[in-house]
Amino acid sequence: QVQLVESGGGLVLAGNSLRLSCQGSGRTFANYAMAWFRQAPGKEREFVGIVSWSGAHDIVYRDSVKGRFTISRDNAKNTVYLQMNDLRPEDTAVYYCAASGIYYSRSPQSYQYWGQGTQVTVSS
Repeated sequence: QVQLVESGGGLVLAGNSLRLSCQGSGRTFANYAMAWFRQAPGKEREFVGIVSWSGAHDIVYRDSVKGRFTISRDNAKNTVYLQMNDLRPEDTAVYYCAASGIYYSRSPQSYQYWGQGTQVTVSS
């Protein structure tokens, strides 16, 4: 069992940065691939990126965030991060972290555990 709690969301101007954190509980955190998803009002939840168990080289991003977003994890702290730079209004959404025993899938149905989400609003 893994419980996830996101933090770090907020309101920023376009071009600025935010760093989201996802704190996990449970001894098995390191056994899961960790992903970030986001959901804007009226839209489906979409994959943002994923980091594998080790977090060393196996990281995948959706095309629209490549070069701007960076995922990392610290298994000693049971935490995964999403550094978001050069934010755009279209990045506005509720951001969720999620854990899966599979590396990797872009489908939300493949993820067993979810956080409650944190709101990111980017104003132009």
